[in-house]
Amino acid sequence: MIILKTPDEIEVMAQASRVVAEALEAVRKAVRSGVTTDDLDRIAEQAIRDRGAVPAFKGYRSYPKTLCASVNEQVVHGIPSKRKLKDGDIIGLDLGAIVGGFYGDSAITVAVGQASESVARLIQVTNEALDLGIRQAVVGNRLTDISHAVQRHVEAAGYSVVTEFVGHGIGRQLHEEPQVPNYGKAGQGPRLQYGMVLAIEPMVNMGGSAVRVLEDRWTAVTADGSLSAHFEHTIAIQPTGQARVLSQRIVDAA
Repeated sequence: MIILKTPDEIEVMAQASRVVAEALEAVRKAVRSGVTTDDLDRIAEQAIRDRGAVPAFKGYRSYPKTLCASVNEQVVHGIPSKRKLKDGDIIGLDLGAIVGGFYGDSAITVAVGQASESVARLIQVTNEALDLGIRQAVVGNRLTDISHAVQRHVEAAGYSVVTEFVGHGIGRQLHEEPQVPNYGKAGQGPRLQYGMVLAIEPMVNMGGSAVRVLEDRWTAVTADGSLSAHFEHTIAIQPTGQARVLSQRIVDAA
């Protein structure tokens, strides 16, 4: 069942998503060679708690950390550790927060140090795919109009869309109906309605689409060892016009 949110509930979700955006920016600014993913996790948790929110991932299905930190061939759900980042790495940063019983969820991928042209392009295309998917999130469209827009852009660039993991509805639960695949034919699935809140999250591999999950039962990696990028926004379908991006990124130039 798809749960439609009231305007007041969407405002609470906007607060949760704002916390996520600000915490992600704090983590992004700390990404550099020599920093451990555990360091980033501590920054993420402190940023969320300082804003009166609760980390959404910590303890979720026994996940042990606040941040998902996925390095290089890790697609999603990388568990922070003593691993030190080095120049040339890329890292996916995925965060969630709870405010007033409602969830916000967002992810970015950033390069460590100076990105090569090929890495910069992977990151750019994945972010563009998210934007194109969001543009389809309007009243009257079908759910897979989002999916198709993502897949078309990714594959036109020569990359692969991960199919084992998908976006999702979000609200009082981190994962609600409907699932939001990053692939598929347009014009299928439920009609998009005002009150739907979705987490749209393209996961894009430089090589093939296949993934496998490591023995920790969380970390998903590309089967062929190729690099992977991940972006995500929590968005609310509006009565008219474009969706509202609740987790709009906060870029602090300082």
